Amino acid sequence: MTGGPEPEPEPEPGPETALAVVATTPEVLAHPGLDEALLAPWERRRLAGIRLPSRRDDVLAARLLVRLCVARATGLPPDTPALAQRCPGCGGHGHGRPYLRGRPGVGVSLSHADGLVAAAVGPGAIGIDVEPATRRPGPLHVLRRLLPDADVAEAAASPDAGPALLRLWVRAEARLKAGQAGQEGQEGQAGQSGRSGRSGQVEQGGIRLLDWTDRPRAAVAAAACAARLTIASL
Repeated sequence: MTGGPEPEPEPEPGPETALAVVATTPEVLAHPGLDEALLAPWERRRLAGIRLPSRRDDVLAARLLVRLCVARATGLPPDTPALAQRCPGCGGHGHGRPYLRGRPGVGVSLSHADGLVAAAVGPGAIGIDVEPATRRPGPLHVLRRLLPDADVAEAAASPDAGPALLRLWVRAEARLKAGQAGQEGQEGQAGQSGRSGRSGQVEQGGIRLLDWTDRPRAAVAAAACAARLTIASL
């Protein structure tokens, strides 16, 4: 996950292109035009219940970032009260998978972890996950219960086992958020490069999987989507 080609110029997002952004929480909270007032009342109530300030900031930043991505991808203003959540398990609202009211063809996803946030918007199913590059998921017996054992074994046996397992983890999380499960398949030709580092893309069931390293933010991210992905800056 080191080295790799220089990033390609970013194509302009379009109706058939998914958009993903990775940023730090302070970057998002300092962005002009993004403010807690953009959140719906149910989101502000949820924030009020978070006691740890750093986690509250992460949750707030992720929800603001996904609104910024929606605005860029759809032309809707960031203050459009269209973001909602529904749990596929219990059917309840206010938690679970996010979606846009009135736009069933547009998928949205968000992620936050220890001062890092990510969001993605695009046509069809989409999922994104971000983790600090220093994080090491595990232990192995837990990962083997959550991920395909063969994939865990291969990653654990690699010279850079820690980064390989983290990469496997964010890919699995992104696929889960996009509504996918099962084997990842074989990695194909590299897709569009991220801000830095290498990226890999696979296709299975119409879902593309892209992972990348954002070195300036010490982050590893992955996105699963039904369309070509543009990795954009904040």
